[in-house]
Amino acid sequence: MHNTTELQAALHTISLYSPDPLAMARFYSAAYGMSLEAVEGGYVCRGPGRQVQITTGPANQLGYAQFALHTPAAWQHLRQRVQALDAQAVPAHYPAGAVAVCDPDGNRIVFTAPEDSSLAGSHAELPAATLQHFALRTQQLPQMLAFYTDQLGFVLSDAVRDAEGQLRACFLRSDHLHHALALFLAPVSCFDHQSFEAPDWASMKAWGDHMASLREPIVWGIGRHGPGNDVFFMVRDPDGNLAEISAEIEHCEPGRPAGEWAHEERTLNLWGKAILRS
Repeated sequence: MHNTTELQAALHTISLYSPDPLAMARFYSAAYGMSLEAVEGGYVCRGPGRQVQITTGPANQLGYAQFALHTPAAWQHLRQRVQALDAQAVPAHYPAGAVAVCDPDGNRIVFTAPEDSSLAGSHAELPAATLQHFALRTQQLPQMLAFYTDQLGFVLSDAVRDAEGQLRACFLRSDHLHHALALFLAPVSCFDHQSFEAPDWASMKAWGDHMASLREPIVWGIGRHGPGNDVFFMVRDPDGNLAEISAEIEHCEPGRPAGEWAHEERTLNLWGKAILRS
């Protein structure tokens, strides 16, 4: 039995490794309307509701994902929950009290208190787009699902299974939004994508026009996911990671039963072609 009560947290920062961190930082700054600042070991891009950090390392790997808890009560509950887990080093710029753990694939997940969640930066001419979820590819999907639900308190919103019943993907929420993390069974364990949530269709169009002005081609979409029911399009960053703009993601009621989807293209894109990870 998986956890059924959301941990009440939202994605705040994604940190990626890259063999060319400056090229990656320039891409995210331009494509997603963020400021660019050199920091120790790499670069950080900031915009209203979104922050991406790039440091030197192998391509297509997560440096860390940071979640900010919504309330002091949720923060205290999370700290109690992770006491039994092996503590990991917290990035140096985070305040005292932040906690970090590693999942079965070695991905570092950082949690911070509610007051640590403010983001600087602005890009007034672009619509809102909040860093909302990310996805990982993994060779050990059942173990990853168990860790995030049973150990960290994420809630399973939807699962994808093949004709033999094997789990192929799962979508996990940390609050009322359908998923803050997606996990895909794949031949290689690596980072898959991050998603920025726009408020509406008009904003999606504006972001699409912005990508066109930069000559950044849309490589998937526009479409609508089955799990989450969000409309989306994706581009690729210089390292080949997918980066998404989406809107209309499902808002889940507390206690919503987990859904089941077939492993087929239509599940990942109700409107057309999909990128299957396995």
